[in-house]
Amino acid sequence: MPYLKEKQVRTIEQTLGQLQEKIYKKTGELTITCYKTKEPVSFQEKEKGEKQTLKKGEKWGDLFDCAWFHFNGIIPEECKNQKTVLLIDISGEGLIVDKLGNPVRGITNVATEFSFAGGGKRVYSLYDNAQGGETVDIWMDAGCNDLFGSLKNDGKILEADIAIQCVDIRKLYYDYLVLYELLMCLAKDSARYNQILFKLYEASLHLKNYDEAEIREALGVTGKLLEKTGGDCGLSFTAIGHSHLDLAWLWPIRETIRKGARTFSNTLHYMEQYPDYKFGASQAQLYAWMKEYYPALYERVKEKIKEGKWEVQGCMWVEADTNLSGGEALVRQILYGKRFFKEEFGIEVKNLWLPDVFGYTGALPQLLKKSGCDYFMTQKLSWSEHNKFPHQTFLWQGIDGTEIFTHMLPEETYNSSLSPRQVKYAETNYIDSGICDEALILFGVGDGGGGPGSLHLESASRMKNLNGLCPVTIDFAQPLFERLEESTRGKLKKWAGELYLEKHQGTYTTQAKNKWYNRKMEFALRELEFALVLSGHLKDYPKQQLDEIWKEVLLYQFHDIIPGSSIKRVYDESLARYEILLNKVCGMTESCYKEIAANAALTAFNSLSWERTEIVEEDGSFYQMNIPALGYTERKEPVQKIMTGVGENCLENNYLRAVFDKDGVLISLYDKAAERESLSGPSNLYSVYDDLNADCWDIAIEYTDRRPEYFVLEGQKFYVKGANAICEQCYTYGNSQIIVRIQLGHESKRLEFDLKVDWKENLKMLRTSFETDVLSKEASYEIQFGQIKRPNNDNTLWQKAQFEVCAHKWVDLSEADYGIALINDCKYGYRVQDKIMDMNLLRSQNYPGENADRGTHHVRYALYPHSGNERTGQVHKQAYEFNVPVILQKGEGNSIAEGQILCGAENIVIETVKKAEDNNSCILRLYEPYGATVNTLLQFGKQYAAIYKCSLMEEEEEVIGKGDSVSLKVKPFEIVTLKLEK
Repeated sequence: MPYLKEKQVRTIEQTLGQLQEKIYKKTGELTITCYKTKEPVSFQEKEKGEKQTLKKGEKWGDLFDCAWFHFNGIIPEECKNQKTVLLIDISGEGLIVDKLGNPVRGITNVATEFSFAGGGKRVYSLYDNAQGGETVDIWMDAGCNDLFGSLKNDGKILEADIAIQCVDIRKLYYDYLVLYELLMCLAKDSARYNQILFKLYEASLHLKNYDEAEIREALGVTGKLLEKTGGDCGLSFTAIGHSHLDLAWLWPIRETIRKGARTFSNTLHYMEQYPDYKFGASQAQLYAWMKEYYPALYERVKEKIKEGKWEVQGCMWVEADTNLSGGEALVRQILYGKRFFKEEFGIEVKNLWLPDVFGYTGALPQLLKKSGCDYFMTQKLSWSEHNKFPHQTFLWQGIDGTEIFTHMLPEETYNSSLSPRQVKYAETNYIDSGICDEALILFGVGDGGGGPGSLHLESASRMKNLNGLCPVTIDFAQPLFERLEESTRGKLKKWAGELYLEKHQGTYTTQAKNKWYNRKMEFALRELEFALVLSGHLKDYPKQQLDEIWKEVLLYQFHDIIPGSSIKRVYDESLARYEILLNKVCGMTESCYKEIAANAALTAFNSLSWERTEIVEEDGSFYQMNIPALGYTERKEPVQKIMTGVGENCLENNYLRAVFDKDGVLISLYDKAAERESLSGPSNLYSVYDDLNADCWDIAIEYTDRRPEYFVLEGQKFYVKGANAICEQCYTYGNSQIIVRIQLGHESKRLEFDLKVDWKENLKMLRTSFETDVLSKEASYEIQFGQIKRPNNDNTLWQKAQFEVCAHKWVDLSEADYGIALINDCKYGYRVQDKIMDMNLLRSQNYPGENADRGTHHVRYALYPHSGNERTGQVHKQAYEFNVPVILQKGEGNSIAEGQILCGAENIVIETVKKAEDNNSCILRLYEPYGATVNTLLQFGKQYAAIYKCSLMEEEEEVIGKGDSVSLKVKPFEIVTLKLEK
């Protein structure tokens, strides 16, 4: 007669369910008083809200409501000599505090939007050995949302009970659970499988009353099964507790701060319960919030870090999106992150920790190495939809040739349940296990916070060296990276260029207003820092104020804010703050320039590192102002004749002639200097695509299979205003309208488009495209501190999967001797196919950001035809000038300016001029933009006692000169930081 193994497995599963139900025996209910508010209030104000006396089963709030709960009760005599706990489930999250209001434990509801291992955290331990009659008096700060920003059970209280924890039944449950999970990943014909199956089945048959004797007998069986040790796969795992916490996503930022306190207090609790437990957390911003809002909790965290129980992970201020953040912003992410951890904990963080970011710029390896970071950890590329990334441990080579050791989690999640099945999956899925004998596991509930719970830690204690599995050790990640790098030196494969995620391409465009403000803030801060140095404010530099502004901008670059993948409230709140910040920064810049400008004299300021020309109108006359690099001028030269005009449906100047048809379509852009047409077909059509099978993250790859509809021209007129020839057009589609002003300026080599869009469509995508007369097999895209070339065809599935790509200020198509660039002031999403350059302007999705992008938008872009390729055509200069206008200012006298910062620098871009972090020296950050080795001479406007080459962290590496000039050899895409010391 055959064994009925399937029936035996079913019996074991039933036993598991029975054991879980019997762990807790409820002995009494708590009385519940609730003080409800719309927003959080402090412990001192806990009774400020609307008072409610509640019972289990009653509703206490709506989504994102807040409340202070007061639980009272008396421990029943039945609990005498028993481990006694509270079971609390309010269909939301809570933070139990001590009598001073300091965090003690985080509570989360069991029902949640995502099925992460570990479920809710509803158990609060009171007494290991209760006597009966003790008073329960507990305060809890609560939010009416689950871990993932949803309203569960209509905000009703499900549990508020006193209970006995049956310690031996709990132990048996976890024994059974681990052995059952191991059973499910063993070969069914193996001896180990049969031994576990038959012994667990036999024990299950003896569990009838679940009394003390039966439980003790069953524990004897499971104990022997768990005693069999000796991981047998030749691979070992380092596991560390983790809670990747999204600083905003399906909840507002204010709730993240509370989530941080719940997560960190839970971690400290479990460290007391499980002495071997180690935990790690990244994001300096999260620690800074704990320091500000929960100082006592923060001090306890610092103690655990000092004890070596808590790992500080990741060098960035937040886990930032690396596609959309600007180059200097990424530098500041690392600068502020590393400095915070060094100052607060004395720790030099050596790794970048980005488990959940939507693709990775090819500029990152250099940024990391020049910041003292040698290791990079992620897992998100496992989400790619069409091609499997070929490695999990490899060397990543950036656009400048810098290589960084990279480890991607073989388990392909940062929310591991740490179950035998998951460990077995990590083993079999580890592509590089042939040359790597170790890998990393991150376990715990993340995204919405909470971290590991009892399930994870009980499993870990049983799986250290369990026969049938790879050994698992709880330890820090950084030593693992170092061991792996050492053991694989000379063996690892290399991946060159960006790490492109074949998913979430909609994030290059969604929530366009936030992206607009992000670009404006990055350039406004750049301008302000330059203005402060130019106006002589190195000694009274407003560093604290600037740091606060920078850190808030960096916060909004978190990988679920700037990509557009958060709820509407996050954008309502961040847009309000952006407006305040931008006005403040621009006002500070204006004050600096007023100090420099002479009384009543019009002064032009240029923060770019090359001379620029500006045409200004004053008292009805036109003047040309030639503004030196990184400097200013009051000199004006009269313009004898404005060389712009309009003809029949055309705009024209000395360089370009733009022709439009009766439908408003751009049909010709003739380059007079090159004597050639730059377009080969109708261009600047405002195309509307159905944005179906999509959300705020994603665009369906097949969207182009449906023919687009188009905005229809309602009218256009041509006229000259000042020094500009203008075509003004009005378009409509559905309920939406576009007013576009197309401009060709005196002596301008760019045709500029200025759009005001009133966008009211649903599940639509607005794009514009230009059919060029350029034949090339690849396009060039600006990224941070350089550019990247991508094929503009679908020859392979890898190329097809990159149907939408990210770029910053410009995209270029060039032949050997001629090209055309598309420049923008706030857009990031592009599709370049054959000769057509297509730019994504707006989307209108509804999840998670309801009514995303509905409303008014201001968009500017320009076409720039040029001789030669993107380098000889100096596309970067045109793009910078388009994004960084010359600032005109009349002064207030009493100038304290120190003159020009720089007199000249060829073939490089000076991205940043700022005060040094730790003294009154001046920092210059420059880079080579096209991938060429260049020699350049920097000529300064003053003498310096020493000129240092520094790391991105401003650590002095070598003295390279002194005086008023220095010669530099800059390698392709190299970033160079100089410190100028008086």
